Amino acid sequence: MTARRKLTVSARIAAIILKGAAKFGVSESRLIRETRFDPNLLHDPDARIPLEQENALWMTAADLAEDAAFGLHVAEMIQPGMFDVLDYVVRTAPTLREAVDRLARYNRLMHDVAEFKVEDLPEGVLIHHRFRTPDLVPVRHAAEFTLASLLVIARQMAGRLPLVVSVSFAHTAPEDTAEHRRIFGFLPAFSAHQNVLLLTADSMLAPVPAADPALSRIVTSHADQLLRKLSISAEDCLASRVRQVVLAGLAEGNATIGEAARQLCMSERSLQRALQTKGTTFNAVFDEVRTRAALDFIADSNIALGEIAYLIGFSEPSAFHRAFKRWTGLTPLAARQASRTKAS
Repeated sequence: MTARRKLTVSARIAAIILKGAAKFGVSESRLIRETRFDPNLLHDPDARIPLEQENALWMTAADLAEDAAFGLHVAEMIQPGMFDVLDYVVRTAPTLREAVDRLARYNRLMHDVAEFKVEDLPEGVLIHHRFRTPDLVPVRHAAEFTLASLLVIARQMAGRLPLVVSVSFAHTAPEDTAEHRRIFGFLPAFSAHQNVLLLTADSMLAPVPAADPALSRIVTSHADQLLRKLSISAEDCLASRVRQVVLAGLAEGNATIGEAARQLCMSERSLQRALQTKGTTFNAVFDEVRTRAALDFIADSNIALGEIAYLIGFSEPSAFHRAFKRWTGLTPLAARQASRTKAS
């Protein structure tokens, strides 16, 4: 059994949902309480929340607002800058066609699993919105928000709506589709294979009046750096989670591979294999965590050297001394003396 990395989305999506709900008179404190959302995340531009919490925010906000077309109406409230770097990358594109290509490339900045696929067909430009993970699908209000927001942002960029050829949603049709007809110009297809928007090629190739090539180069370069940072974080995710389990279990004597595998919903063998693909082992991670913890304790002169052994999971000081010298080439006493000299 393999572990699935926890899927996250930008907390900016939560901010948009909260703002949309407030327009309908929904109490922000109530929505936060019912979805267990941490409002402090609204002040952190890099914060992310679990996918499950995004889904809960959409569905709970729609229920509290008593609005069957909540996702569509929130899309109409979009203003430039709400999606931070992704927004600027898209809005500085020279054409709407280039804008959706950028959306497909950089949407990972907002969402771990949602993706856009753009195809040029004889009928026009086809934009698929879907999740990369087959057993997951966007909740209804999120899907409707996404496709409607493409039209809203396109109109803000080009000064007019692109011409819609067709629109399809994977979810079943709601009882009232009047707002769908108003926003898209006709009744979308429901219970389709995917969430898809088809726009005429001509309307997508029209130039964007406010396009800024110089600013575009700056923001796309920044977005590329952020994508690389996200990729590095994802690759290191497993080892980081193992480190957290080991650190939490040291003092309790429960920093074992069995406990790590249990907390990560993996078998011990699967965990070892996964770590090996990252170029490490559980024992290596275990020793790394204990070494760092030992060095931190050694730097604190208020903690006796003999006590450190027990704090990091050794049954007796002599075993700790031998291990520490193997890790660092120094005895704990020499390391403490070196730490004092460096501090002075």
